[in-house]
Amino acid sequence: MIEKLQPFFSILPQVKSPEHRIAFKEKLKWTAVILVLYFILAQIPLFGLSEFAVDQFASLRAVLAGSFGSILTLGIGPIVTASIVLQLLVGGKIIKLDLSKHEDKAVFQGTQKLLAIIFTLFESLVLVLTGAIAPQSPDFVWIIILQMTIGGILVIFLDEVISKWGFGSGVGLFIAAGVAQQIIVGSFNILPSPTTPGIPAGNIPAFIYSLTTGQPTFDLLIPVIAVIGVFLVVVYAESMRVEIPLSYGGVKGARGKYPLRFIYASNMPVILASALLLNVQLFANIFQRLGFPILGEISQGQAISGLAYYLTPPLGLDVIFTDPLRVAFYGIVFTGMCVLFAVLWVEISGIGPKKVAKQLHGMGMQMPGFRSSRGQFEKILKKYIPAITVLGGAFVGLLAFGADLTGALGGGTGVLLTVGIVYRLYEEIAQEQLMDMHPMLRKFLGD
Repeated sequence: MIEKLQPFFSILPQVKSPEHRIAFKEKLKWTAVILVLYFILAQIPLFGLSEFAVDQFASLRAVLAGSFGSILTLGIGPIVTASIVLQLLVGGKIIKLDLSKHEDKAVFQGTQKLLAIIFTLFESLVLVLTGAIAPQSPDFVWIIILQMTIGGILVIFLDEVISKWGFGSGVGLFIAAGVAQQIIVGSFNILPSPTTPGIPAGNIPAFIYSLTTGQPTFDLLIPVIAVIGVFLVVVYAESMRVEIPLSYGGVKGARGKYPLRFIYASNMPVILASALLLNVQLFANIFQRLGFPILGEISQGQAISGLAYYLTPPLGLDVIFTDPLRVAFYGIVFTGMCVLFAVLWVEISGIGPKKVAKQLHGMGMQMPGFRSSRGQFEKILKKYIPAITVLGGAFVGLLAFGADLTGALGGGTGVLLTVGIVYRLYEEIAQEQLMDMHPMLRKFLGD
């Protein structure tokens, strides 16, 4: 069925893949250029937007990597939504694709791009026609939809440039850039606060100001301390791993270890779970507009009842006491979704026991004390990979949920994602730089 979409893939604009291995400096250049372009686009305002428009998805803004009120209002939402739909279809065997095969992987990527473009238009229509993005007048409705659609499509292609010519992925880079900006501005902004004139907007300058008045407000430091706490916990968790001893059958005495990270599925489960919650609120808006608020009621851009309300991230420690049922419900559902998406991500991205066993056996590796066979590899890996996938998914879900409750600058989920993204980006850059210095490593690593 999905093969019938292939004629559409050929007419979709695409970023040309490099024909040669990209040098370290060239990758760095493309990454920097795309990051600058992203920040420039985020400053272009939506022409015709009402000054009274409210950001309905402010609690998820860090994960969306978008800038409300700009042409990048949608951020990476359509890309992640397309990824969720495809993961569920492929994971449920509704669409049969073997992503270890080049042809099937190309079909998967083409379908994901096509779906992302469709969701860009769909989300633009929904947000504007339901009033979540309010125009100045009815005359500006289609103009705003067009601007948001163009911005969303630009993000899709910026992400593709990063994936092919730069470091990491555009999705991760844009999240990290947006959250880092929020943390720096929220911590050190010395300009007056719009809500409390005369007091600096940044938490640290505001705290220093409170000291000069003789009434220190230590609550101002909680979001800053929460950022540092999440940073330390994630860095420690990223360093945790199970190491499986290996030996190379072709070279006597050559031994090594295959590391299985504790956060095995990376931070993708949190991104996917957060995007799914965004779509719950999106559809709540649609149903309310149609006169059937089956997912809950939305008022002034915020969910106030129903499933949409209980699946809105609770922010602030005071919510634990004022609405404990909502906190418990959200925490259980969010963590459960993170575990589900971790399992799906591991299978679809080709890092499950079966695929890893095939890779290691094909490289001539064997485990000391065990018979060298692909089945033996798979049997041993099945003892570890499923367990750390579930535990790692639950861990990042609970950590993101807990960090959101502290009111960490940039959003707890955003800080968690940013630390993980930057950590892995650092590893990729270090590996790339090492291979540039020692070209023989490329042959050994199969690059």
